[in-house]
Amino acid sequence: MNFSDVDYFSVLIAALSCFMLGGIWYSNRMFKQAWLESCGLTELDLQSADPKLIFGGSFLLSFIATFLLALFLGENPNVGESVGTGFIIGVFWVSSSLGLSYIFEQRPMKLFLINGSFHILQFSLMGLILGIWP
Repeated sequence: MNFSDVDYFSVLIAALSCFMLGGIWYSNRMFKQAWLESCGLTELDLQSADPKLIFGGSFLLSFIATFLLALFLGENPNVGESVGTGFIIGVFWVSSSLGLSYIFEQRPMKLFLINGSFHILQFSLMGLILGIWP
C-alpha cells in the first residue's frame, strides 16, 4: 500500500459514480419508498435534514472508501480482480456487518436487502472503475 501508487483522478471518478449510484438507488423510481418505510422515515424527515451534511458527508465517505479500495488493490489492478475484490468486500465485509447490526436492532429484512445490495453494487462499481482506468 503506497500512496504514490494511487491514481487520484480515478478515485475521484469512482467516488462520484458511487455517489450518483446512491442517487439512483434511493430514488422514487427504485427503492426510496420501501427504504423510507423500512427506516421509519417520511419525506418530511428528509426535507428537514441538512443537505450539505447529507450530500457532502456521503460524497466524502464514498471518496474515502474508494481511496482505501485503491490502496488495497495496489498499482495497475486488472478488471477481474478489481470487480471481484469490490464484490467480495461488499458482500462479506459491508453487508455482513450491516446484517449483524440489523439483527440486533431488529430492523426489517427489506431494509437489509436494499442497503446491503446497494453496497455490493457500490464496491463492485468502484472496483470496475479502478480496474479499467488506465
